[in-house]
Amino acid sequence: MGGVALGEVTTDKSEPDESIKEVGRNLKLTPVRTSFISHDAVTNYCNRSVTDNPHNNVTVKNNKNPPDSPQRILFVTTEITDFVKVGGLGDVSSALPRALSVHHDVRVLIPAYREILESGYDIIPVGHLPAFADLPACDIGKITCRDGLILYVLLCPELYDREGTPYGTGSSGYGDGQDNGWQDNDIRFARLSKAAANIALGEANLDWRPQLLHLNDWACGLAPAYMHWQGRSIPSVFTIHNLAYQGIFNASRLGALGIPDEAFHIEGVEYYGDLSFMKAGIVYASHVTTVSATYAQEITTPKFGCGLDGLLRCKADQGLLSGIPNGIDDSWDPRTDSHLIQAFSSNDWRGKRANADHVRRHFGLRPSQGPLFVVISRLVHQKGLDLTIKAAKAIVDAGGQIVFMGSGEWDVEEALRELAMRFQGAIAAYIGFDEYQARCLFAGSDFLLMPSRFEPCGLSQMYAQRFGSLPIAHRTGGLADTIEDGVTGFLFDDMQFGSYMRAIQRAFAVHKSTDLFNAMRGAAMTGRYHWRQSIVPYTKLYQQALEQELVNNV
Repeated sequence: MGGVALGEVTTDKSEPDESIKEVGRNLKLTPVRTSFISHDAVTNYCNRSVTDNPHNNVTVKNNKNPPDSPQRILFVTTEITDFVKVGGLGDVSSALPRALSVHHDVRVLIPAYREILESGYDIIPVGHLPAFADLPACDIGKITCRDGLILYVLLCPELYDREGTPYGTGSSGYGDGQDNGWQDNDIRFARLSKAAANIALGEANLDWRPQLLHLNDWACGLAPAYMHWQGRSIPSVFTIHNLAYQGIFNASRLGALGIPDEAFHIEGVEYYGDLSFMKAGIVYASHVTTVSATYAQEITTPKFGCGLDGLLRCKADQGLLSGIPNGIDDSWDPRTDSHLIQAFSSNDWRGKRANADHVRRHFGLRPSQGPLFVVISRLVHQKGLDLTIKAAKAIVDAGGQIVFMGSGEWDVEEALRELAMRFQGAIAAYIGFDEYQARCLFAGSDFLLMPSRFEPCGLSQMYAQRFGSLPIAHRTGGLADTIEDGVTGFLFDDMQFGSYMRAIQRAFAVHKSTDLFNAMRGAAMTGRYHWRQSIVPYTKLYQQALEQELVNNV
């Protein structure tokens, strides 16, 4: 265990130990011999305005001001939680368009996967697109969700009506050409990008035309490129949700995708001799965003830039790279969430205990008064599962319990199964995902383990905080931006086992100081990370892109 022993963490009731003193200093609370702890610092934290957040680098002076003017926006994505979800993009694609629709006419374009075709919704045919290069002809259908959100679905059964994830069968779930994705993923997502470009240019026979495209991740990256190569365009915002998945394909596919030969160069779509959909989006979009300010800075460095750091530094120098954090929606409210065994609030922890009891029963853990840790994650190298697996014995030996939920790389899944067998009653592993039980895990747990090697934004830490579960996370990307170390969670600075263990030790120490623990949980639950805070930054960005387009056309 690298010389770090959790069993050595103790708390003398008459004199708080150094771990608690450290957390108390971060909260600006003074640990004393009695159980009383001042909550002034926590109150100050809870009253802080979202515009005081230094990590949001698209700033506005007053987020109560209405947008300058409503805009017609086509939000193009490959996932939406209403129907199909692999990761956080599905949550973003469901929540952000709805938040923006308060002030804008936002519609979503997504492939008509089998889950959508079998959803029971009426799909009204509204448009048709001809074949292009090796991209087949397809139809466009329209779905109106129960809350009024309009989806345009790309009807092409030969490409999208399949059993499995939107991307393929790879361990990451994203199938980007490097990860056992569907063999025709270049065609499948070039078809989506070309459809977005057709709709933007009024070539799809729809009775609606957007003023701006909001494109998401590599699968949508060719959309602004297709418009550029056609010599016509409308403004486009391209959001990088995870730079590690780039949509890299062999250069021999240029002709099949209708990409002109002259675009295959260092300032175009060429990426170390291959073709990169992600690079196309970065090069040709009007503006590039990512999902936290820290990640926007990180991807301009060789460590996190995935070979695109030079291009991204140029974008940043031109003022064309921004970081706008993701958020969560109103369903994440422990007072009203119908998934929970019992509702609760920061003034009444009985419901949280009831959810913890349910989690222990449901996942076969022994009754315990010790802390309950959870991991809810894709089981891939990025997420630092190797560190948590290494820490598991120390956590159990110190009186903790762990529940893992997720799927991904086979070797990680196997390691978790073996861990659960080795520590029956103390560790459980659920390979897969269950929305109902996931929410109960957030609600019943004391701590969320999230030692990601990199994390563009992350949503799990926000969900956990909202439900009074304190995240223990690596200080990177959106985790650094959304967790106040020693106030709403615990951060460690490097991906070393000893550093991670020291953060876990701090969590154990705080758990033994009931008043301090409850103060931190209460502070975490007041976090302001809601999608409403994104409306003004995105609106400002859209307006700037539209204005720049007018200037360019003068």
